[in-house]
Amino acid sequence: MIQKQTNLIVADNTGARLVQVINVLGGHKKRYARIGEVVTVAIKKADPHSGVKKGDVVHGVLVRQHKEYKRKDGSAIRFDDNAIVIIDQKTKEPKGTRIFGPIARELKNLGYQKIVSLAPEVL
Repeated sequence: MIQKQTNLIVADNTGARLVQVINVLGGHKKRYARIGEVVTVAIKKADPHSGVKKGDVVHGVLVRQHKEYKRKDGSAIRFDDNAIVIIDQKTKEPKGTRIFGPIARELKNLGYQKIVSLAPEVL
């Protein structure tokens, strides 16, 4: 359950390291985002000479959340941190070329096949 003002780790190699959620997309006054949902974020920390810089506003898809997530089969999954992958909002393609850490398998059904294929582990 990610909401406004939440700090997230970036799980790709775009150069951003830490971002803060400024809006949860999808509906009038939507409060929380879950795995696979798109959020608008502001970059708080970034590497020098990278594709993004501090202060940029970009879109990202949530790939890990610390709050447990119940699946349809009755199982639940939980990660150690909250993380996003920065994407191009129109094409749903990641801006980076590598993904770090595990991601949830729900992303495949939501149309993020490129992110799933780049990830080292899908849980």
